Amino acid sequence: MANEIIKGMGFHHMALYVSDFDKSLAFYQKLGMKVYTAWGQGDSRIALLDTGDGTMLEVFAKPGQDFASEGRWQHLALHVENVEDALQKALAAGAAPRMPVTVMDLDAHPRKITIQIAFVYGPDGEVVEFIKQLVKKL
Repeated sequence: MANEIIKGMGFHHMALYVSDFDKSLAFYQKLGMKVYTAWGQGDSRIALLDTGDGTMLEVFAKPGQDFASEGRWQHLALHVENVEDALQKALAAGAAPRMPVTVMDLDAHPRKITIQIAFVYGPDGEVVEFIKQLVKKL
């Protein structure tokens, strides 16, 4: 069933904080997920894993953290056709702004990608991201 309010919306990824990046990456790869792209170094590493159907799991290194205060799950990301439109509709529906529409060139490997994103806080303070991949560079 297509979304009639925000055209092209679909699930893109969930983001997960992990205390042991290498162990978590290996675990999810053992479940069949493949690294789509990754960036950062040391304690700032991030990997985007394809679950097999194009849906992604984003893993963030967060060593030594107490997850009780902020939780392991960082945000819910929703792929949309128009990030600005999705942001405005979310704000009109009662969301609180977190980050305006931003274009980011990720110096990632093996794929360099350009994304357009915006973030809002949902009704319970949950973080929701609207994302559109603008450019695929191989």
